[in-house]
Amino acid sequence: MPGSLEAQSIRLEAISGKNLYVPSERIPAGIYVSIQLDETRLWKSTIQVPSSDESVVWCDTVTISSRASPQLSLEIRASFELSRILGNGEVIGKLETSWDELLRHGNEPFNLSFPPVRGVHPSLMLKAAVTHPCENQDGALFDSVIDCKISRGTDVGHAKLAEYVTSEEVSDLNDAVEPFQLVVERCPVGHPDRAAALTNLAWARLIGYIRNDVQDIDFITSLFREALSLRPQGHPDRPPSLYNLTEALTWRHNKTDTAADIRESAQIYHELLPLCPEGTYLRSTAEGENGADYVIKECDKLPTDASDEGIHLRRIILELCPLGHQHRPRALNVLSGTLQACFEQGGRIEDIEESIQLRREALSLCPEGHPDHGIYLHGLAHSLSRRFSHQGKSRDLDEAISLYEEALCLRPVGHKYRYTSSDNLGGALLDRFSQHGDINDINRAISLLREALALCPPGHRRRDTPLNNLAITLHQRYDKSDASEDLHEAIELYCESLLLAQDDDPERYVTLCNLSSALCSRFTKNQKTEDVEEAIGLCKEALAALPSLHPGRHFCYMRLKKAYLSRYQVQHNPDDLSLAVENFRLASRHPTQGFPERIKEAIKWAREAEIYQHESALEAYHTCLDLFDNHVMTRSSIISRREAATAFCGAKSLPVDAASCAVRRNDLQQAVELEEQGRGQQWSLASRLRTPLDDLQSANQPLAQKLSELNKRLSDAQGSAGSEDRAAADRAAIEYRRLMARWEGAVGEIRNVQGFSRFLLPPSYEDLQAAASHGPVIILIAGKYSCDAIIVPTSGEPHRVPFPSLTLTDLKMLKDNFAREIRHTAGMGPEEPRKELRALLRKVWDEIMLPIVNVLLHDLKVKPCSRIWFCPTAAFTSIPFHAAHPFRKKADHSGWELCLEDIYICSYTPTLSALIRARQAMKTCVTPSFAAIGQSQPGAGQGKELATVDSELELVHKLLPPNVKFTPLSGAEATQAGALDALRTNTWVHLACHGTQDREQPYNSRFAMRDKPLTLLDIMENNAPEAEFAFLSACHTAVGDEETPEEVIHLAAGLQFSGFKSVIGTLWVVDDDVAQHVVEAFYENMFKKGVVDCTKAASALNKATHAVKKKVPLEQRIVFIHIGV
Repeated sequence: MPGSLEAQSIRLEAISGKNLYVPSERIPAGIYVSIQLDETRLWKSTIQVPSSDESVVWCDTVTISSRASPQLSLEIRASFELSRILGNGEVIGKLETSWDELLRHGNEPFNLSFPPVRGVHPSLMLKAAVTHPCENQDGALFDSVIDCKISRGTDVGHAKLAEYVTSEEVSDLNDAVEPFQLVVERCPVGHPDRAAALTNLAWARLIGYIRNDVQDIDFITSLFREALSLRPQGHPDRPPSLYNLTEALTWRHNKTDTAADIRESAQIYHELLPLCPEGTYLRSTAEGENGADYVIKECDKLPTDASDEGIHLRRIILELCPLGHQHRPRALNVLSGTLQACFEQGGRIEDIEESIQLRREALSLCPEGHPDHGIYLHGLAHSLSRRFSHQGKSRDLDEAISLYEEALCLRPVGHKYRYTSSDNLGGALLDRFSQHGDINDINRAISLLREALALCPPGHRRRDTPLNNLAITLHQRYDKSDASEDLHEAIELYCESLLLAQDDDPERYVTLCNLSSALCSRFTKNQKTEDVEEAIGLCKEALAALPSLHPGRHFCYMRLKKAYLSRYQVQHNPDDLSLAVENFRLASRHPTQGFPERIKEAIKWAREAEIYQHESALEAYHTCLDLFDNHVMTRSSIISRREAATAFCGAKSLPVDAASCAVRRNDLQQAVELEEQGRGQQWSLASRLRTPLDDLQSANQPLAQKLSELNKRLSDAQGSAGSEDRAAADRAAIEYRRLMARWEGAVGEIRNVQGFSRFLLPPSYEDLQAAASHGPVIILIAGKYSCDAIIVPTSGEPHRVPFPSLTLTDLKMLKDNFAREIRHTAGMGPEEPRKELRALLRKVWDEIMLPIVNVLLHDLKVKPCSRIWFCPTAAFTSIPFHAAHPFRKKADHSGWELCLEDIYICSYTPTLSALIRARQAMKTCVTPSFAAIGQSQPGAGQGKELATVDSELELVHKLLPPNVKFTPLSGAEATQAGALDALRTNTWVHLACHGTQDREQPYNSRFAMRDKPLTLLDIMENNAPEAEFAFLSACHTAVGDEETPEEVIHLAAGLQFSGFKSVIGTLWVVDDDVAQHVVEAFYENMFKKGVVDCTKAASALNKATHAVKKKVPLEQRIVFIHIGV
């Protein structure tokens, strides 16, 4: 050294390195710099993990005495361990230099280049400077040069392996393997370096295996496994050990195509990647094209596996593809397909829900213009179609068809996959035809499916799919048109499809069942026994191939039922009818099939049992109603529940037919129960979330609190599911279903509490009889097989009043005649006689009410002036029973015969449960407050100006007792929000405005306000538990809709549901000029004694209509009805 360095030291800083390629091509755990000072002393920098660009930053400093040798050896080494290092690692670069050479750069950083590795020069950035001894505060830590056999052997192995990689000489590989093997032998089980020794040996052999110089991949894999087992979770060298094992597994898969290896590799990468910090060399290598990307692509080639393990693997693959990853759309699509396959095997709705969510995300990541856009359109459409088949949501089918149409446009004539698009769209159009019956849909479906079949000529691997789908479509058209050529072609196509299907094809049962159905159709036509025998055999073969809970068994039962029923209809063997019924039972109760298909079968079961007078008819009706209840509860909004309830052919009259069946079997109690269960479905499902929990609070406060919170969350969740954003609607529906599962669990817990075993179950007759505690309830049942009344008395058994001369057709005609006559009277003068209307009311008296009154007076001894309630169903609804009148003199000419309202005080109730709930809620005593809401000038499109509204509100105010707080709301203040607030905060309400009943969508029935309508849905969602009485001085407030006549979904019932215990509504149009006479007479009678009591409303209305006989025409007196307590 120069003389100036006497008694001085040199400070050397290793700043960073770049282009640090490892000659053997192994992935280093870390890289360090070493300086050989003399034969005994060696300085090593810290080991740092390399970055993805093969660079390292150290910023390590060493201070060396000037008495050191003027020459030094600089090395860059790769360490394959981060914790305890075995040997010195592999040399990346080595350079002999001097201190003078390093110091000539002054105190500035400089780059030092090393000999090339794989054509690239590694380099170090250093800084060297002379320093005084006093600055050497930290001193320098040096390692002694230790020479031991395992260290020396390891270093030799590394050097020879690097030579082998360059030379590709097997002798160099053997020279590397031999010392590594010796080191393993010197590191027995329990030795701290055994994992490192195993890894070095395994890597050397793996490189040989990759180059086909070594064949023992199983032994290599076992070495890596043992090394990994010695580095448990948390060990610093676990990440490289995980990577090493994946390399062995993926190379074995690459050469032997072993699926288990690639599946295990995916799971290892799932653990590895989170352990590798972003930007590190190991991370970039592990997630690169030869790492996780390779595994992802190879896993995509695996067949669909719908087992738990298969789904778990697909979830792992998706997690390996975070947002922004190039393979994420594909991973989403494959997981979605796996979940859909799981759904098709097990029928779990959660699987298809998640499948749809995943496909929506995949489609969003590949928008229009993306080369894979069409693939993801198809995927989402297919999942939506499957959910439609399971749940029957029309929106799903409509969206699926739209997506299929878009996909077909992306595959013009000549596209190699056009056949798939044509086939899928044809199938979706067939589904829509089955739902709506538009012949254009099935004709276009057949055209598309013929195109698809033509694009799959004999020998095409997918020919069986369009064969089967075209056959199904032709068969359905035959059922509609009875064209024999369609049936003949369908059978030929089914037979060809069956020949193409392998015995182990999981979808073979579909073709077997479809062919069976077609043969049954041919048997019905030509009555050749061999057809039906073959049909039965095909179904039995299909059932034998399916596990007990496979959703497809439902369709096998359906087809087998058809075969037995077809044979019964020709041969009349009662055993065949029994077998058909048993298969009806199995199909409608198969737990993994969706509710819509099961409901369809249950409805058919009930109809066939009625036709053939089979004893299972009542059982079938019970099954129908229970399935309806469960199906509708899966819908997360009030409107979607009604859509679900009206989606089935034959469902409209189901509750009343069920009750009629029980009546004809003389089981009147069950008739009452069935009618209530079916009639009040929409209201009872919604009311579950408003059930008073006072008794439960006393018995089990925590459970009451739990259910109350769930009720609130479910009620809040109902609104969001109707979103036009389909993805948002799906998420809301899934959240609703999750909450519903928790709600059902809480209800199950409550039923285990003593005294609550029937909590929220359909009420028994004993429960329902409470509705008659203040007077009998008359249920009017209009079924296709009989028309009857059932009188539920205050105590004892129900009484039947048959109407043998009345048919369903008669009642429908009677309703139509009333509607026509009410329209006719609108143009008549007040003094003109209402002859036709009187004749209709006389008919109601003679044929319906007189037999009922006779039973009330003579059998049940119900005293005159008592209260009675009507609960009309189906065709009986909208008939003014309270106004039934003989309009004739007594036989002895001593005077006029009494009409119904001369004998009894009449009220109505939508359901018995509604009346019971209203009475139970009357327990609470509240201070009365009265709001009068009037809107004479409704907003645009809501109706003409009403001149008498303001004067009507003034009249009501004048008639109120002075101690009742009165709040008027009219003009600009009578808005939708204002009206809702008044309904919520007042106990008594009078509403004077336009009222409109929407027969197509009754929840849109509305009162006209200044800004926007106040709808029935608004009212139902407006909880008013302290409300008591409402007078609806508006048109059509107590008229239901045609699609769900059993539900009585109208404005008056909606107000009762929201909390009002007593409501006066209207059956048809109200004449504002004369209505005030009724309003005035009503309130005069209501508050005659200054008492505010909503239970007096029926009596007050009865007296009011008597009082205004000379002022008000007949149709305007009888338009008002009372509902509730």
